[in-house]
Amino acid sequence: MADAEGVIVRRMTREEVALAVGWAAEEGWNPGLNDAGCFYAADPKGFFIAERAGEPVGCLSAVAYDERFAFAGFYMVRKGWRGQGIGSLLVREASVYLGRRTVGNDAVPAQQETYRRYGFALAYRNIRYRGVAGPSGTHGTAGIVALETIPFERLCAYDRGLFPADRPAFLDRWIRQPGGVALGFLTEGWLTGYGVLRPCLEGFKIGPLFADSEPIAEALFGALTGPIPGKTFFLDIPEPNPGARALVARHGMTAVFETARMYTGQAPALPLDRIFGVTSFELG
Repeated sequence: MADAEGVIVRRMTREEVALAVGWAAEEGWNPGLNDAGCFYAADPKGFFIAERAGEPVGCLSAVAYDERFAFAGFYMVRKGWRGQGIGSLLVREASVYLGRRTVGNDAVPAQQETYRRYGFALAYRNIRYRGVAGPSGTHGTAGIVALETIPFERLCAYDRGLFPADRPAFLDRWIRQPGGVALGFLTEGWLTGYGVLRPCLEGFKIGPLFADSEPIAEALFGALTGPIPGKTFFLDIPEPNPGARALVARHGMTAVFETARMYTGQAPALPLDRIFGVTSFELG
C-alpha cells in the first residue's frame, strides 16, 4: 500500500470549497445549495486540500472564528486513498493554522475514535431529525419578523450569546442566501429568537434555530416551515435540550443521523436550552 509521499496540502480556493461540498454530498451529508460561498466567507484561510500529482485526494476545514475558537469539518479522504496518512497531513496543516485555539467539531460515528486520538473529547450528541412540512404554517404569528428588518449588529449580538465567537461575515451571507428564509422573533421590541431555512440537495434544513423559550422556538419553527408545505426538511438538535426533543416529537419528526459534538480543551459553556437547532455540522 502506498504512503503519503508526494502528497501536498494547501489552502483551497473558493471554487474548491464547492468541490468539498460535492464530496460531502456523495457521503450522504445533504449539504445546502449555497453552503460553499457561505462557509468560505467565514474564514477564507480555513479550508485545506490534499493533492497528489495534481489530483485532489482529501480535504479538511479549520475555520478560525477568532483568536480563541475554531471549528473543524469536511474531514474527508477519497476512497482508494484512505489509510495512507493523508488525513494526518491535513490535520497537521490545520493544527498549525489554528494554534492553541479551542476547536469544535461534529464527528460522524465512524470518525469519533479518530478525533479522540487528535485530542477531542465528547461534549454531547447532536441528532438530525427528518420531517415533512404541514399544509400550512404560522407565518403570521405575532412577533415573527423578517430577519432583514432587524439591525444587523443586534442580530450579531444575539447570536454571540449562543455561539462561542462572533461570526458576522458568515451570518451576513447565511441569512441572505438564495432560496432561504430568515426570520426573527421580537418580544417587546427585543430579539428573542431567530431561525434560518435553507435549500439543500434533498429538501431543506433549519439551522440555526435559537430561541429564549420553547414557545418562541415553536413559533419560529412553524413560520419557517410554512412556506414549504409538503416538503422534506431536517433539523439538527442538541440532544441535551429537552425542549428541542419535545419540538421534534410534537411534529412527528424521525431521527435519521447523529454526530458527536467534540472539543479540544475546555468546551464552551453554551446555553443549550436555547439552542433548538444547530447552524450546521460543518461550521458549528
